[in-house]
Amino acid sequence: MSGHSKWSTIKRKKAATDQKRGNLFTKLVREITIAAKTGGGDPAGNPRLRLAIDTAKANSMPHENIQRAIKKGTGELEGVIYEEITYEGYGPGGIAIIVETATDNRNRTVADVRHAMNRHNGSLGENGSVSWMFQRKGSIDIPKGSVSEDRLMEVLIEAGLEELDADDEHYFNVIVDVKDLETAKQALADAGVAYENAKTDMIPGNFVEPEPNDVVKAMKLIDALENCDDVQAVYSNLEISEQAMDGLDS
Repeated sequence: MSGHSKWSTIKRKKAATDQKRGNLFTKLVREITIAAKTGGGDPAGNPRLRLAIDTAKANSMPHENIQRAIKKGTGELEGVIYEEITYEGYGPGGIAIIVETATDNRNRTVADVRHAMNRHNGSLGENGSVSWMFQRKGSIDIPKGSVSEDRLMEVLIEAGLEELDADDEHYFNVIVDVKDLETAKQALADAGVAYENAKTDMIPGNFVEPEPNDVVKAMKLIDALENCDDVQAVYSNLEISEQAMDGLDS
């Protein structure tokens, strides 16, 4: 919807601030470690690991850190064993929230997530309470100055393109099936089209735009959840007006 920001756009606008957090590398290391543990240490045969490494490199993580995380995942080096736990719930204005964590202490993690929820007008739900509203997809951002919409469609139509969102002022957002994410990235690279933020994402089937007062509360809740040490990602069906988003930044 023109004049509005969906959660994917909101996350992109928050990224510059989020990258300043001291726990960014911690989240990236945990994802690499888990990916290597579950799918092996060879990125050529492990799409999740390949994506995690690409993300780490895009955020200037040193090569040595990446290799150490892989070796911890494969057991070549001793390291903490993480388990992945997903929490679901609701935030101010009735928005749905999914919280993905990687933890070595589930009691600590659930306590931290519950505390953030309770403190910021949210509530935890049962497993499945909101996840039915979302689908896991591949997501890629393409700067609008680098390619036309028609050319982008031409490049990606055979690479699994499911949706092309052109509402954002500066970026196209491409949605593909998760299994087609690497194919889409390769198609863009072969065509010389610059892209950013290639990742897996949880895409909601519909969005909720709360009242302005609830927007502020919702953003505080999401920030609190993202600041929890064990939280890897937060997804929501939040949608707000661009005017309201600009007001939050000021």
